[in-house]
Amino acid sequence: SGLLSRLQTSAPTVRTLSPSKSFSQNIPSCLWKLGRLNHVAIAVPDLKKAQSLYKDVLGAQVSETVALPEHGVYTVFVELGNTKLELLHPLGEKSPIASFLQKNKTGGMHHICIEVDDIKAAMTELKKKKIRILSEEPKIGAHGKPVIFLHPKDCHGVLVELEQA
Repeated sequence: SGLLSRLQTSAPTVRTLSPSKSFSQNIPSCLWKLGRLNHVAIAVPDLKKAQSLYKDVLGAQVSETVALPEHGVYTVFVELGNTKLELLHPLGEKSPIASFLQKNKTGGMHHICIEVDDIKAAMTELKKKKIRILSEEPKIGAHGKPVIFLHPKDCHGVLVELEQA
């Protein structure tokens, strides 16, 4: 009986988390919802070399180059199983990608793009929450859908693009 009482008193206590308290209860309800990660954009100094890396070396499906003069960029999309990469190259001297590449000579991650179900509602609510939006109105992005960019200083150093799903 001495061994049994020692085993009973030395058994570890197992605690479980209450299933009624979920993470989502801490998130305030919004009039809009974030969707999936649409793409990660990478600024590249040499678009042909970057296309070749993803297509010829890594075997990815790579789109043709598309010029987006309103955004000052050439874009190429690399298809991945669950998202895309967007390769960005400057189009013109005033391109935001040209200034990015001046600071980052070899290129690098430029922004992430997340889909939203209601871009206008997102803009209204984000402005109320003091998140700066880099344009007054959405512009049409590379996928032919409205997009906005959120100031990186308000998003922990990340330039965030929101795209209407």
